[in-house]
Amino acid sequence: MSTNAPLWLTRWQGASIVVLRDGVEVDRIDAADIVRVVMVQEGRIEAATEMAYAVVELTDEVVIFPAETGIAGRVHFERHEFWNARRCIWWVSRAAARLPGHLRRGSWLWRSRPGYVRLPKAELAACIDAWPLEGPQSLDERRWQRLERSRPFTAPMGLVDERPRKGAWSTR
Repeated sequence: MSTNAPLWLTRWQGASIVVLRDGVEVDRIDAADIVRVVMVQEGRIEAATEMAYAVVELTDEVVIFPAETGIAGRVHFERHEFWNARRCIWWVSRAAARLPGHLRRGSWLWRSRPGYVRLPKAELAACIDAWPLEGPQSLDERRWQRLERSRPFTAPMGLVDERPRKGAWSTR
C-alpha cells in the first residue's frame, strides 16, 4: 500500500455505522436499514478470518466495505446482541463472490478486491443472488461449526448421535 492511500475507518455512533476517510465522515449507515451483511472471506470459508470485503445490503442500496475499513470488527466484535438478534450475517468465499470488473481495483492481473462504494441494490442483485451464501450465522456459531467439523468421527453436518447403543460398553 502506498503512503498516499487514504485511511478508511468505521465506527459505531449511536445506532449508525459511520464511515471515515482520513478522519472525515464520508458516509453514515443507519443500522436499522441493514437487511443483510455478506462477509466475503479469503481462503477457507469456515475460518471466519481474513475478510476480503463485506457487502452491506440496505433496503434499496448496497455498500461495499473493503477489509481495511475495519467493518469486520464492527460486525464481529462490537454489539454482539444486535447482530445475533438480527440474524443477518452471511458468509461466502471470495472465489465464489464474483463482482463486476468495474468494482475491482488494482492492476488488471490482480483486480480482485473492491474499494469502498455505495451502489443501487439493483446493480448487484443478480451477482449476489448467484453467490453460494452460508448463513445466517454469527461469528460464534461459525466458530462452533468449524470446531465440530474438525472433530474426528463426527456425523455429517456436525450432528452426533450420543444415545447409548445396545451392547456398547461404558466407563460409568
